[in-house]
This record gives sequence, structure tokens and C-alpha cells, in this order.
Amino acid sequence: MTRPTVHSSELENGCLYVVATPIGNLGDITYRAVDVLTKVDWIAAEDTRHSQKLLQALGIANKKLISLHEHNEEARAQQLLKALQTGEKGALISDAGTPLINDPGYQLVKVLRQSDISVVPIPGASAVITALSAAGVATDRFAYEGFLPARSTKRVASLEALLDETRTMVFYESPHRLMDSLQDFSEVFTGRKMVVAKELTKQFEQFVSGSVEEVIEYFQQNPDRVRGEFVVILSGKVLEKNDSTMNDHLIKTLLAQSLPVKQISEIVASYEGQKKKAVYQRVLELKEV
Repeated sequence: MTRPTVHSSELENGCLYVVATPIGNLGDITYRAVDVLTKVDWIAAEDTRHSQKLLQALGIANKKLISLHEHNEEARAQQLLKALQTGEKGALISDAGTPLINDPGYQLVKVLRQSDISVVPIPGASAVITALSAAGVATDRFAYEGFLPARSTKRVASLEALLDETRTMVFYESPHRLMDSLQDFSEVFTGRKMVVAKELTKQFEQFVSGSVEEVIEYFQQNPDRVRGEFVVILSGKVLEKNDSTMNDHLIKTLLAQSLPVKQISEIVASYEGQKKKAVYQRVLELKEV
């Protein structure tokens, strides 16, 4: 297949491009991403050694790399702001995937936005979206929770705070903490459906589905599979049809604003993840009280 010509006429002076890079398979890089990385004056990266290997694989040589990580981001943001204010064009990449999603870059983008410097996203791979797209769980509403705390007591507390969450929940986990984390999931979410995705887009990509306990049993029986990077997906709480206590306060609040029953039903159904018909009936009941 012939590589199409990509014209980067949109490359602006004094602009930062937030560029997504592959999470595993190098073939997932976009033509636009390669074009932008080729033409910018410099690239800010979390790990410059890792990024240098990526650029070499893409055929991008002699590009100025600037380290930007959680320990130097505040100071680096001011340095890069000054460079962009002189008209330079820069790019921000992470070690893998979309920058800022559980990676450094927020402080930099915030400073640039506040200083009226253009920030342009160059979309591409994201482990969260990649895992959700093939997990076979509800994806119409989801909550990204990132990495859980390292200590079990704090991890359990964080999970308990999510007990009533009706949206699908997505977490990241490292191999050395996976089994301990799964045990905590089991303690809090006994029997809840879970999908664990590992090594996404790589040779040993795998999705393990089942109850939390079934997933734990699989990895206990296959300890050699506890390697790589993991995305843990947990189904949200399923509400009983007659479970209306959790939205009564919201319904009453909206009724007090004299909003139409239909509009209230749509708002509450969307917010709480319930069926409109059931919410509509409950609104009528409370309106008559």
C-alpha cells in the first residue's frame, strides 16, 4: 500500500502538538503523527531514551529531545513556553499512547492554554479505549480510574468508594501488583464481572473475562501470564428495577424547579444510568406525593 502524502499546512508557529504514539504495535502510528514529529523543532518526552528508539524506528533522525516528567514538569513548562513564544513548534509525546492520560503533560498544557499558545491534539492509540473496544462490556458510559493506590488498605478504601458506581470502570495495573489488586477487587466486588486485558496490540495480547474470582483463578493457574502491562475493566453496579432510593433526591430537586416530567426523566435516566420508562414512572409517583 502506497503511503499517502500528508500536507501539514496546519503546522503553526508557536504551537504545541500533543501526539499519541503506539502502545505496542509500531504500525498503529498515524501518518499525521509521523508528519508532525518530522517537522516540529523539538519533542518533549517522558523518557528520552525510549522515545529516541521510537523515532529511529520511524525514520526520524537528529530530532531535539527534551525530557518532561513528573519531577521537572513545572520548571520545564516555563522553559517550553518561552520557546513557543519565540515561534518554535514543538510536540509532546509519552512513553506510549496518548499524552496526559495517566502521564505527564497537564501542567504544560495548562500553562500554554493560559498563555494563549495553541495546543493541537494529534489523536491515536490509547490503552483505555483499545481495551474497552474489544472487552465485551458496556461502553456507553465509563469511568477511568487510572492506577489504584499501592497499599492494600488505601486500595480497598478507593474501591469501596466505587461500590455504587453504575458505569463501567477502567483501571491500569502493573504486573508486580496485579494479583494483590485482584484480591482486593474480590474483597469489595465479590462476583462482579471483570475483564483483564494484557499486552494490548503486542504479540501476546490477551483478554481474560469472568467474575473477579474466575479471573484470579486463571492467573493463579497461569503465573507465567502475569507479565506486561494490564488494563482492568470492572462492570458497574446493576440497579434493581424497583431501586429508586438513589435518585429520589435528584427527582424531588428537579420537581421543585417545575421542570416537565419528561425532561426530568431524561435527565435522571442519563445521570443515573437507568431506563427512561422506569424513571418516568417514579417521577409521576413522587409528583403526586
